[in-house]
Amino acid sequence: MTLLGWSFAAPALLWGLLALPVLWLILRAMPPAPIRRYFPAVILLLGLNDARRSADRTPWWLLVLRALAVAAAIVGFAGPSRGPLLVGQSDAPLLIVMDASWAQAQDWPALREAALVALAEAGRQGRVAASIRLTDAPAPPQWQSADVLAASLAAAIPEARAPDDMSAFAQVLQGARFETLWLSDGLNHRGRDALLAALQAAGPLVVILPARPAYGMAPAGFEKGEIVASVQRLATPLPAEVTVLAIGTAPNGAQAELGRAAARFDSGAAAASVRFRLPPELRSRITHFDIEGQRSAGAVSLTDDTLKRRKVALIAPSVAAEGLQLLSPTHYLNVALAPTSDILRGTIAEVLPQGPDTIILADVAKIAASEAESLTAWINQGGTLLRFAGPRLAAVAGNGEEEAGDDFLPVRLRAGGRVTGGAMSWGESKTLAPFDANSPFAGLQVTEDVTVTAQVLAQPDPELAAATLAALADGTPLVTRRNLGAGQIVLFHITANAEWSNLPLSGLFVQMLERLSVAGRSDGASAQDVLASAWQPERLTGPFGNAQDGAGLAGVSGGDLWDALQAGPSAAVPAGLYAGKTRKIALNVVQTGDEMRAFDWPATVRLRGADQRPPVQAKGPLLALAALLMMTDALASLVLAGRLGGGQVSGRSMRKAAGLALIGLLFLVLPAPQAQAQAVATDFAALRATRGVVLAHVMTGDAAVDDIAAAGLRGLGEVLAYRTNIEPELPIAVDIETDELDFFPFLYWPISAQQALPSPKALAKLNRFLRTGGMIMFDTRSGDLPSAPEGAALQALTVGLDIPPLEPVPQDHVLGRSFYLLDGFPGRYEGGPVWVEAAPEGTADAPEGMPFRNLNDGVTPVIIGSHDWAGAWAVDENLSYMLPVGRGVA
Repeated sequence: MTLLGWSFAAPALLWGLLALPVLWLILRAMPPAPIRRYFPAVILLLGLNDARRSADRTPWWLLVLRALAVAAAIVGFAGPSRGPLLVGQSDAPLLIVMDASWAQAQDWPALREAALVALAEAGRQGRVAASIRLTDAPAPPQWQSADVLAASLAAAIPEARAPDDMSAFAQVLQGARFETLWLSDGLNHRGRDALLAALQAAGPLVVILPARPAYGMAPAGFEKGEIVASVQRLATPLPAEVTVLAIGTAPNGAQAELGRAAARFDSGAAAASVRFRLPPELRSRITHFDIEGQRSAGAVSLTDDTLKRRKVALIAPSVAAEGLQLLSPTHYLNVALAPTSDILRGTIAEVLPQGPDTIILADVAKIAASEAESLTAWINQGGTLLRFAGPRLAAVAGNGEEEAGDDFLPVRLRAGGRVTGGAMSWGESKTLAPFDANSPFAGLQVTEDVTVTAQVLAQPDPELAAATLAALADGTPLVTRRNLGAGQIVLFHITANAEWSNLPLSGLFVQMLERLSVAGRSDGASAQDVLASAWQPERLTGPFGNAQDGAGLAGVSGGDLWDALQAGPSAAVPAGLYAGKTRKIALNVVQTGDEMRAFDWPATVRLRGADQRPPVQAKGPLLALAALLMMTDALASLVLAGRLGGGQVSGRSMRKAAGLALIGLLFLVLPAPQAQAQAVATDFAALRATRGVVLAHVMTGDAAVDDIAAAGLRGLGEVLAYRTNIEPELPIAVDIETDELDFFPFLYWPISAQQALPSPKALAKLNRFLRTGGMIMFDTRSGDLPSAPEGAALQALTVGLDIPPLEPVPQDHVLGRSFYLLDGFPGRYEGGPVWVEAAPEGTADAPEGMPFRNLNDGVTPVIIGSHDWAGAWAVDENLSYMLPVGRGVA
């Protein structure tokens, strides 16, 4: 029932307001008015005072006070609320439908809060409820108590993908009767029409939409020497501008901002381009692009080999005759590699300091002894040395003169070579044999148009077959390879120009260079490339755009990855970076060619924004008002009866009672100085934090968790005072949204699944705290159980924090060598990993006992664990331990 904008949970109680006139008459009649009779003998009583006198009638103001108290109680018990209700007044089941997609991540806390408000209202009505996630497999709803569902829904997070076909859910829900609250992302996903029709047929429907628009970024590519990326949004009539950050690996191994550019949307435009012009050194370090201020998987675009332009060094003898460009040993290589690679030129000694990915030697017969050592070290570290034969190499092969470069050939060569076609040779030109299944060229199509007229020959050897990657139709090797350390040496037994073969003139030549990871593709991997390999996830994209380690996950087949590249990420193939045998492929939430389109909701659908405030519940204030009015009435009645301040019912007593009633009413209308009290408390905490060492814990909003954290830090402080020279002050609870963090050297952050996500202002404050030497210990308190909701809550809470690369605590870490030599860090649980900042590259083999890093005096800014340390430290006022300590988790 709705009346004057107010809704009532129990409107039938409002009929009790009709009894107020009757109550007024009853109160007027009590006490009964005396009948005045004049009796002459009454004069004998003059001068006598009666200590117990009664008023002849109830004062009007007291009648009003009592009537207001009864009215407030009646209206309060009727459950009034002002504002649009999320659920109706009925006993029908309540179904919470969640798109649970990446486009909801930005406003997920507000959307989840709306669902919790609706479940709380359903719980007050005694209704059952269920929830379905459209990113999961279709299944019938599992009905349960609304309160139980609210507890599990508090830790829910979206997925880093979009829903699949929603019409499958429409079939599951067909024929049922229920009321629906739909948390939608507003995008036009496949099958939404069918699901909408099924939900409307089932009963009342309310749709909650995100308050802020979602932005998505497609994979970046090259265009005219620049990196170009497309940013998308739902089309609006207003212009907008977002900043895109290029994030990559800094020289110290940490993630850093390598560049930024603005994407400007015109009015009504759904897409905008952003361009980066970066030097090759920075461009090759980029790992992903990120839309600043957006916390969703769609706002992150991972990069793979399609963006990274390889640095290839071309080294060949100079051509004496001018104008013979087509005869140059490197002409066709330059044409094949220039669109996708950065070409370096010079001697071996000149190009090695520039860090090339591949060095190509075209008909270079000898390698100087002064360059051999550095070239060998470069190959061992993962470099590819690609050599092409020619007249010079053929002239020294087999006669002992090739010994200077023998270490840089995959096989031993025979003297001279052979000519298979032409007027001065016996026989015809040779064609290529089909590539072996184990060859990196497997699957490439060989045509009879590609022929070889001359080549250098390999000496027969038992290992020659294993070294052969490609051969001619008669079995003679065409391409051979030898591994050296982490790198490889590859030899094409023909020239790099068309002098000995027309292979460099064909498209097969470019494809073979791609398979050797020499040339890159700017248009992504082909189906054949993907299907030919299995793929291991290296990095996954979380729903809030956070990076997750995928090294421990099972690999996916080429067919599954190819399907995901066409249809988008799925539960089996999540968004992330996948590594194959010869290349890496990024699977992003927003793919090239995707278009974000808003769903056109019918006028019959009741839409609400996630930013709309929940209904104002007036039950509690009205009942409190009724109680206070009744207390005021009781005081006034005592005064009128002479129980307070004398026995006379006089005008003075009446004024005193009226004054008490007025004071009670003033208590109702005057606001409590909460803000001032909070400011004073905050200032006092800050002042106390400057007096000495103060341990602080982050408030989670869960009273039980916060109390244990405070007790744990109190117990830790007692141990520090007993065993060291440190005497900490009493611990302080810190609100990261309002409190200043610079006073505290250490923050203990127990993770609660119900904790709200930090605001951008709080994230900036926390990042400043970490950069200036502060330490935060994150404790999920879950004993490293993989299914615990605190783990997902930790990922959501730390999105936006500048957390450095982490690793399990090494044996010689400073944490285990501060006061005692520790080989573990037990709390209430033990056995799970404890993560700290990873040591920079090159310091892993530092002498034992030496600091593993120099920043912050060897102190890691972040510690992450699941051992419930505060629970193990927690003591009561008698310094007795409060919680039992378990035996750990296997």
